[in-house]
Amino acid sequence: MNHLEFTFEEAPWERAIAGITPGGELDGVQFLAMMEPESEENLEAALAMLDEKDILLTVDSLGEFAASSDVAVRLRLEKELVKQGRLLQDLTENDPLRLYLEEIAALPACGDAQLLAEQYANGDEDVLPQLTNLMLSRVAEAAFALAGRGVLLLDLLQEGGLGLWQAILSYESGDFGAHCDRQILRSLHKALMLQAREFGVGQKMRQAMEDYRAMDEQLLADLGRNPTTEELADALHMTAEETAAVAEMLETARRMHLAKQEPEPEEEELAETQAVEDTAYFQMRQRIADLLSNLDETDAKLLTLRFGLEKGLPMSAAEVGKILGMTVDEVTAREAQALAKLRNDK
Repeated sequence: MNHLEFTFEEAPWERAIAGITPGGELDGVQFLAMMEPESEENLEAALAMLDEKDILLTVDSLGEFAASSDVAVRLRLEKELVKQGRLLQDLTENDPLRLYLEEIAALPACGDAQLLAEQYANGDEDVLPQLTNLMLSRVAEAAFALAGRGVLLLDLLQEGGLGLWQAILSYESGDFGAHCDRQILRSLHKALMLQAREFGVGQKMRQAMEDYRAMDEQLLADLGRNPTTEELADALHMTAEETAAVAEMLETARRMHLAKQEPEPEEEELAETQAVEDTAYFQMRQRIADLLSNLDETDAKLLTLRFGLEKGLPMSAAEVGKILGMTVDEVTAREAQALAKLRNDK
């Protein structure tokens, strides 16, 4: 009987998540951009993989967004009331969020959470209501910290409550509070990610990354050197901070790819190499590399470091200056002179 062997290549998101240390973190916007073209089924699989490895999606770079103008108004209100500490005072009496918060406030919350958690882990289910009530304040605290970020507080509180429930059920030993806090954050951040995906944050970031790459290649060819963040920002009509964030996303994606890159069959390697060589950016690098023999050792080393010709990691003028013992101005001046010589020698 013939035995057929089937092999399935890992998807980029699988390789990326597999390369993250268990218990680590993954930038939420990077995750959204990576998962933007994927199906809902693959999205759920990716989230399950993150849960399995206890990887936390961070939301620092996500910013604020809203699905509609009405939601935006409510989000701004909630954020301001949380900031002022006036949620219960200023929300109307029949507001669902106020009613939910009043219900939580009325629950008895006394006892030692760590002790109760250990009792529950040892089989004492009678302590479960008391333990849950005691920890709901931590859910509210975590949810309030995300007010105005794209998901209404009532939804965040409910998602955080589910995270707390999962944390209690999965607790075995160790610091119970830290265990709960992380699970609550994972649930809250997941809710933000799913809402942001519907809002199109991932699609916008992918477009920004593609625009950045294209403009980086164009300016590199036009200027004969790596463009500065300010030059890229001006060309892309973005702020320097936004441009730096996109650049960091690209670098993170590149590092994650290299970390998990494995040898492929020869034909696939050739195809991948050809695809890289077809870009203007790498064509420029290759042209510079071919001409370095016309420069003295210091200038050749300077351009090698600046353009990342050895390891594919371009360095700033400050970084090159530290290695070569030069000031930033000296590096910039020598770089311009060296590139001018290369252009004259072509």
